[in-house]
Amino acid sequence: MTALRPEREDVYGEQPYGSHGHAPYAPDGAHQDPYGTRQDPYGTGRDPYGGTPRDPYEGTPPVPYGYTGPAPGDQETMALRVPPPPPEPGRAGAHGASAASGAGAGPDAAPGGRAARRKAAKRRGGHRGAAAEPAERPAPDAGRPLSRVEARRRARRSRPGAAVVASRALGEVFITTGVLMLLFVTYQLWWTNVRAQAAAGQETSSLQQDWANGRRAPGVFAPGQGFAILHIPKLDVVAPIAEGVSNKGVLDKGMVGHYGEAPLKTAMPDARTGNFGLAAHRNTHGEPFRYINRLAPGDAVVVETQDTYYVYKVTSSLPVTPPSNTRVLDPVPPGSGFTRPGRYITLTTCTPEFTSKYRLIVWGKMVEVRPRDKGKPDALIE
Repeated sequence: MTALRPEREDVYGEQPYGSHGHAPYAPDGAHQDPYGTRQDPYGTGRDPYGGTPRDPYEGTPPVPYGYTGPAPGDQETMALRVPPPPPEPGRAGAHGASAASGAGAGPDAAPGGRAARRKAAKRRGGHRGAAAEPAERPAPDAGRPLSRVEARRRARRSRPGAAVVASRALGEVFITTGVLMLLFVTYQLWWTNVRAQAAAGQETSSLQQDWANGRRAPGVFAPGQGFAILHIPKLDVVAPIAEGVSNKGVLDKGMVGHYGEAPLKTAMPDARTGNFGLAAHRNTHGEPFRYINRLAPGDAVVVETQDTYYVYKVTSSLPVTPPSNTRVLDPVPPGSGFTRPGRYITLTTCTPEFTSKYRLIVWGKMVEVRPRDKGKPDALIE
């Protein structure tokens, strides 16, 4: 389609409109229809554009003769516009789609030209002539009650499988086991010490009070009965000594036990000769012998009774020995360095720490016997 524009003079200098018998522009500025009366392309007998025929140059400012610039006119397009043919039977769908896409007919069509319609279509989120998608589509089952079969199927799908149930149960077992183990370790390493140290301290105070009141005299003591107090100044240990080495009756209460029952019966401190054998926990339940592995030859160990202080000096030790080696409690224990009977002391406990697989042995020899009325020995004063 060719745009309308005013013609210029031809190469021969003659007017191009002369042959038509009239000028394109009237002298008084009025314009005439260069095409004559408008024809009805469809034979309907009326103007296809409706209304009174319109001069194509109506509203266009006059152009001086000989003007060679662009022709004035519609700013949107200069092309001739031919109305689309009427829809034919059988092609109504295609023609309707073409008309909807080309003309943008409909209640949502934007006013203006094609550019305005394209922009409006883009703002709606689709292409030209595309219908907007609904924001939400209702679910097929919305508002409809489920049947019994559908309800069972949905419940079966939402039910966890056997593997999921088994994994959950196993996880709960592991978590419960871990919590129980943590509580047990806390009880063993902390709470047993708290209770045992409190019981041992109470027994020590009771012994000292009874001695001050003269209620007890040296002699034979019943199992579990306290009769002396052990002092290890280097380790800052003060613990009561009770008869027997049972865990429940003596050792678990934070006390030091005396091997006083057969077949491991040992001498008492006031005996003229013999080996005074003692045992205690190294870990948990007060752990009075936890650091006896740090004792060195010459360190003092004091046994306090109702009327006497017995002072021993460490001579040697046996780091590891099996629990069955009871000869360490003999009157002259082998491996101790002693060669003849005397007044000795033997400390026994478990090793390594937190186990009872082996035993740790420390030996000492009595170096002083001091009556209580003469005051404390130098080992307890320093």
